[in-house]
Amino acid sequence: METVNTTERLARLRQLMKDRKVDIYIVPSEDSHQSEYIAPCDARREYICGFSGSAGTAVVTLEKASLSTDGRYFNQAEKQLDSNWELLKQGLQDVPTWQEWTADQSEGGKIVGVDPSVITAPDARKLAEKIKKKGGSELKPVKENLIDLVWGDAQPRRPSEKVRVLGVEYSGKKFEEKLEDLRKELEKRKSLGFVVSMLDEIAWLYNLRGNDIPYNPVFFSYAVVTPKAATLYIDGSKLSSAVKSHLGDVVTIRPYDAIFEDINILSSESTQVDEGSTSPRKFLVSTRASWALNQSLGGEEKVEEVRSPIGDAKAIKNETELEGMRACHIRDGAALIEYFAWLEDQLINKSAKIDEVDGADKLEAIRSKHERFVGLSFDTISSTGPNAAVIHYKPEKGNCSIIDPKAVYLCDSGAQFLDGTTDTTRTLHFGEPTEMERKAYTLVLKGNIALERAVFPKGTSGFALDTLARQFLWAEGMDYRHGTGHGVGSFLNVHEGPIGIGTRVQYSEVSLSVGNVISDEPGYYEDGNFGIRIENIIMVKEIETKHKFGDKPYLGFEHVTMVPMCRKLVDAELLTPQEKTWLNQYHAEILQKTQHFFKDDSLTIEWLKRETQPY
Repeated sequence: METVNTTERLARLRQLMKDRKVDIYIVPSEDSHQSEYIAPCDARREYICGFSGSAGTAVVTLEKASLSTDGRYFNQAEKQLDSNWELLKQGLQDVPTWQEWTADQSEGGKIVGVDPSVITAPDARKLAEKIKKKGGSELKPVKENLIDLVWGDAQPRRPSEKVRVLGVEYSGKKFEEKLEDLRKELEKRKSLGFVVSMLDEIAWLYNLRGNDIPYNPVFFSYAVVTPKAATLYIDGSKLSSAVKSHLGDVVTIRPYDAIFEDINILSSESTQVDEGSTSPRKFLVSTRASWALNQSLGGEEKVEEVRSPIGDAKAIKNETELEGMRACHIRDGAALIEYFAWLEDQLINKSAKIDEVDGADKLEAIRSKHERFVGLSFDTISSTGPNAAVIHYKPEKGNCSIIDPKAVYLCDSGAQFLDGTTDTTRTLHFGEPTEMERKAYTLVLKGNIALERAVFPKGTSGFALDTLARQFLWAEGMDYRHGTGHGVGSFLNVHEGPIGIGTRVQYSEVSLSVGNVISDEPGYYEDGNFGIRIENIIMVKEIETKHKFGDKPYLGFEHVTMVPMCRKLVDAELLTPQEKTWLNQYHAEILQKTQHFFKDDSLTIEWLKRETQPY
């Protein structure tokens, strides 16, 4: 994680700002589709400030520059930012948000500029209000992205990977049925149509997958669905004859860049007024749609912003998808078990020197042997000792550590399979852990178990469940600066909304439902020393309870991750009898479901049997 010298880049950007009469310029992390993970060509915030984490916003004035990011990335940002930048540690007391910092800088009639395609319409409105209140002039849409101009010929090209059809044997539902479900929702809301901008929503809706963004099987596109028509806006060269045949005459194909002009015409021609109503029907867009899309549709008079009905539908997996999740996690668990057994043997028995990248590469090679493997679902976090305390650490060859058998090793990794997406974190120790490391690990494990064992009434949100995972850490005055759980896609994005478990306000807005797939990943980190995280993927299911207060169904979780907990780090004296029973049953299940992979592998089977012994 080297520091990047940004002096020259900032000088060029500030000259462009002066030329366009902009005093402050905002550079978000996201692309035009509000993707969390982006293609290299859209890594504008990383280019201008040097910070490579997935979340954060850069703000540049003619004299200053700031980067705002959350607790997952404080360590990383401090290492990567040079002296031109001020770090705004989001969520800490008395630290302004990037919006507040921007508004403060705009005082005295300054103009704030942003590319309207990379900021959402709601965020743009809120920011414009803050700027006005602080005495700033305006939030100005700057259609030509200034970072692209600074980057010039060195900017990576926009990817143009081929799109593939995802068969109904994996999707569980034909895309024509999904379109009909969406149209029913449009009719309920008395809407003219829905403009879809989120890439994973388009991939899910049409049962297609791509490869335009690393680790995310999506493709650059927009979609418009009306009561009578469905249009996909995409570079036609990406579509094979199989994809065109799959879409048939149900979906019209238009060029990717035609979306703005098309929706402008569509909106201006659509003035349907229902009987008994004085106002015309509107187009629906997601609250995550860009300011540029909103403007093209005609703004607030023509647009209704909603939580995406496709996002809600996608988060509730059907039986085919749930069964795929169960199956792919067994194969993925076998890969991780084989890797950890191999790593321990190399470090302890062979005294091998293996760096963090070598470890990650070995794990990928093992995973790739398993059927239906497509690729990784994110950069593997392979981290030893102090690096494990960097929550989203990314090892880089030539600038990473040798894995230390006498220190904690944290491995957070996942894969894309045709039948599902995996994400597992395990923390291990190959030597003799300290008393504090064992205690912290066991408190995190207790939180992980408590969340998975939770039973709750239908209508409960992930916001309400978050404390279950933190309670044992809190009792000791300990905590972690990240969410406890995120939704997971089905051979789609490893981070998937709208559900989650954590303190974010949006997690209180959506209750958990049967069919949701979500992570359970409490942790604890001591800067410069060690980090611990334990992550299982769990699925929401209905639970039979003795009583049903309020006549509501009660829900709970089913785990699908099949990797043992680290025996050396568990302090069994801190576990209750119920927790030991849970752990013993979990380990027995892992052994039963994965041991057939290791019939001819005595090293791995011995490691697996040792790690899954009862407590």
